[in-house]
Amino acid sequence: MSTPQKAETVEIPQANSRGRVIVASLIGTTVEFYDFYVYATAAVLVFPALFFPNAEGSVALLSSFAIFGVAFIARPLGSIVFGHFGDKFGRKGTLVASLLTMGIATFLIGCLPTASVPGWTFWAPALLVVMRFMQGLALGGEWSGAALLATENAPAGKRAIYGTFPQLGAPIGFILANGIFLALSLGLTTEQFTSWGWRIPFLLSAVMVIIGLYVRLKLVETPAFQNVIDAGEVSKLPVGRVFKTSWRPLIIGTFVMLATYVLFYLMTTFTLSYGTAPATLEAAKAKAQAAGKPMSADAIAAWVPGLGYTRNEFLIMLIIGVVFFGIFTLVSGPLAEKFGRRKTLLWVTGGILVFGLTFVPLFGAGMVGVMALLIIGFTLMGLTFGPMGALLPELFPTNVRYTGSAISYNMASILGAAVAPFIAVALWQSADGSPVLVGVYLSSMAVLTLIALFIMKETRDLDYTTNVS
Repeated sequence: MSTPQKAETVEIPQANSRGRVIVASLIGTTVEFYDFYVYATAAVLVFPALFFPNAEGSVALLSSFAIFGVAFIARPLGSIVFGHFGDKFGRKGTLVASLLTMGIATFLIGCLPTASVPGWTFWAPALLVVMRFMQGLALGGEWSGAALLATENAPAGKRAIYGTFPQLGAPIGFILANGIFLALSLGLTTEQFTSWGWRIPFLLSAVMVIIGLYVRLKLVETPAFQNVIDAGEVSKLPVGRVFKTSWRPLIIGTFVMLATYVLFYLMTTFTLSYGTAPATLEAAKAKAQAAGKPMSADAIAAWVPGLGYTRNEFLIMLIIGVVFFGIFTLVSGPLAEKFGRRKTLLWVTGGILVFGLTFVPLFGAGMVGVMALLIIGFTLMGLTFGPMGALLPELFPTNVRYTGSAISYNMASILGAAVAPFIAVALWQSADGSPVLVGVYLSSMAVLTLIALFIMKETRDLDYTTNVS
């Protein structure tokens, strides 16, 4: 009589479900971009008066934008810090840390006293700089981690499609942030909004962070990074290795993202400033008088015209435009799978180049022209931003992918987004209120991106799970 054989227990490795991957990559970037855009909107609408009350007109606006740019200086540092932990210890824990950092910084901005509070003239803007730096640090590590979470869990032939889900967090976060600002503007008086209403979007971030943490804590490590662990190829110093073995992809990735960043921050931050600036000197004087800060002779001499829309009117127009951003972000994934990342982006970047040359006729064509400009610009934004979720990570080996894609993404943020609002305002002023030079600036950046795309090779069919440096 044979002895019964004891059945062997086979341990099935855990895996992230498709739904969990999509939700975790999307909700994290939505929270991060929501927090980031809440500041960007406040930097235009209320921060010049609240944190720089002694500055006039364009000086206060430029001071607010300067702090806006601090985050972009912090982002490359965040890419190194979070990239190090993401490539050395895994994607999951790093994504949780980046989300917490962003959430805490944003919540604390909502608690800051303003510069008009006695004793806080210096400390209010100084602490705003610190909190903005922390926001940038967090976003520097968030994007690449979310992109890797999506693409390293994607089925074969669907990396670009999965890579659009973290990208979708940008338009959703923008709509949420500006929708809340719009609702507050409609529901509160100007005095109430300036006094305390502007704090609500920052404080609400805490609720979104809690939801994001709940989802992300349920994740398991991605298969690609688990392969790196199993093969003993975890890099001791990812930043050193990526600069040694992948310096060319770092440069190419940075310039491939350049036009994308410039386009986005011109379409959001600059257009909001230009669209809501008074169209006549008389209107500017009346606005300054109503705010209790009559224009000085220097302010009058430096004044340049805008389009004269109210804040609420232009926020509604922006939100409509960003809907197209979200739609075409999703459309870009299948296009990048079918035609390749490089070919898709070559055509889209060519479109951005031409689009920059249409600023004057579209801005000058009334509300229909402005709305057309916003729709076209955000459509191009979706088509160029969507494929980046797959393309930038594909440029780098698995064991330095978090660090490499994060550095490229965030170096582009300095060359593109950090200086774009500041340069745009300066060009707007130097052209006596015309947006012509702003459009030329965008087209010039598109030329640099086209050069980078011509140099790079297609990444659609490369080995994504076992390649290491």
